[in-house]
Amino acid sequence: MSTKTITLCLLALCSLFAAGCVEKKLTINTEPQGAQVFLNDEEIGTSPVTVAFQWYGDYNIRIIKQDYETLKTNKDLKAPLHDYFPFDFFANIWPGQIVDQYEWSFALTPYQAPSREELLKTAESMRQEAIYDLK
Repeated sequence: MSTKTITLCLLALCSLFAAGCVEKKLTINTEPQGAQVFLNDEEIGTSPVTVAFQWYGDYNIRIIKQDYETLKTNKDLKAPLHDYFPFDFFANIWPGQIVDQYEWSFALTPYQAPSREELLKTAESMRQEAIYDLK
């Protein structure tokens, strides 16, 4: 085999391995829409919002909208089959693009101001806790 043939074969092989691409997208919807969305303490936009992500796993979510309770939660983004060995190898050499798209939806609760009695009870509880901490 000539050097030129070997070089062309290596370039073809390298282009085959470089051909695969996995695009990861996460969309977060809220009801009602228009809430500020934070993912792992980074603001990602106003709902509905779609962002690219790099890793699977646990995400902290905080959603804020005026006149609604702030929502704080976490969700686990599970990796698909093609992200595990040996399937990940084939995902990387697949000539097309693979799109991992996920969608999370959250319903927001309207804000309700606490009653005077609830505020006094919370204040007394905090006072007792502060006294206990000083002892």
